Amino acid sequence: MKGLLVLTVLFVAVFGLGLICCWETGPLCWFVGLTCHSSPLSQLDVWMETTDLSPSVDIRVPFTSLQTVKAFLETEDIEYFIMIKDLQVMLDEEKEQMLSAARATAPRTSDDYDYSNYHTIADIYAFQDMLVAENPNLVSKIVIGQSYQGRPLNVLKFSTGGTNKPGIWLDTGIHSREWVTQASGTWFAKKIVTDYGRDAALTAILDKMDIFLEIVTNPDGYFYTHTSNRMWRKTRKPNPGSSCIGTDPNRNWDAGFGGPGASDSPCSETYRGPKAHSESEVKSIVDFVKSHGNLQAFVSIHSYSQMLLYPYGYTRTPCKDQSELHNLARKAITYLGSLYGTSYRYGSIINTIYQASGGTIDWTYNQGIKYSYTFELRDTGRYGFILPANQILPTAKETWLALMAIMEHTKDNTN
Repeated sequence: MKGLLVLTVLFVAVFGLGLICCWETGPLCWFVGLTCHSSPLSQLDVWMETTDLSPSVDIRVPFTSLQTVKAFLETEDIEYFIMIKDLQVMLDEEKEQMLSAARATAPRTSDDYDYSNYHTIADIYAFQDMLVAENPNLVSKIVIGQSYQGRPLNVLKFSTGGTNKPGIWLDTGIHSREWVTQASGTWFAKKIVTDYGRDAALTAILDKMDIFLEIVTNPDGYFYTHTSNRMWRKTRKPNPGSSCIGTDPNRNWDAGFGGPGASDSPCSETYRGPKAHSESEVKSIVDFVKSHGNLQAFVSIHSYSQMLLYPYGYTRTPCKDQSELHNLARKAITYLGSLYGTSYRYGSIINTIYQASGGTIDWTYNQGIKYSYTFELRDTGRYGFILPANQILPTAKETWLALMAIMEHTKDNTN
């Protein structure tokens, strides 16, 4: 059978398309290479790449290309199955649920906030201010910069006082369409203020360290997913000389920048940008990390595919702390799985998922932040980025157990 590749293909009729760019080797490269240069197949959005353990790829296919794509796959003897028959139906259901929730009375306190639904950026910003106002001795809001379109890059600082304490960084939503991450980040914020003084483990962490949480790391993109294109991934900064907008903020870091696993095409979903740290959403974190100087852990949270990853993504050379990071990842996903039985894979980025250059945690690790991890939250493809709202709380709660394992280990191994 010629170039056998099991495809999970998403057949949809929905606005907002992306160009595939190929960096894998083997059958997928052969397949994607053809789509990149064949007009009828160029408007495809890869949701999940192949990995060393999985030869399948999830692709969103516009309705106008459906018959062409099916004919191509069948002609080339490539197996596929339909994962989501009509994505638009799911998008409509998601939108209606959000509208229904929005009709409820606006929350007066963070206790009233609906953590079981997806929210707009305005809702999340209001929640942050509410949480700070309610917990002034524990939480403050730091604005580390502005997005391209002028939105504040808010970071919540959880601290019991003191100067230059070691820190732990958490961020969610750097890829804007990964809504379960921003929703989980909001729940994490409330969990921290709720558990401090009640949960001995978290109290011990905060008595020794500060926690920094950026819930909406890509605010322009997140706003755009609510107003124009639910499937938007990148930033919203224009690219000179191109009609295509945005840069992939997880390919924009100065760690193997521009290497395999990142595209030089502004129309690609993995466009690296014109130079490292060209995006203000990235540069603001870079400046914060450098100015703080004492971050001990850095966790960037994505979806989907249920993985816990550590450096490197741009090179197969193992990081010097691989053994410790691997063992801690195993411990963290064991904790995570203890709640609902959710299964996670773990390992280095390049060996577990694919080669990706210019990634967040490769840069932070190279800055000396040993405990640098990336989560890929639920699910493994049944819903993909359109994870139903009824999975927000289970996702957040199980992920919190893994985060606690990482944060406790960081505390215990920080002077």
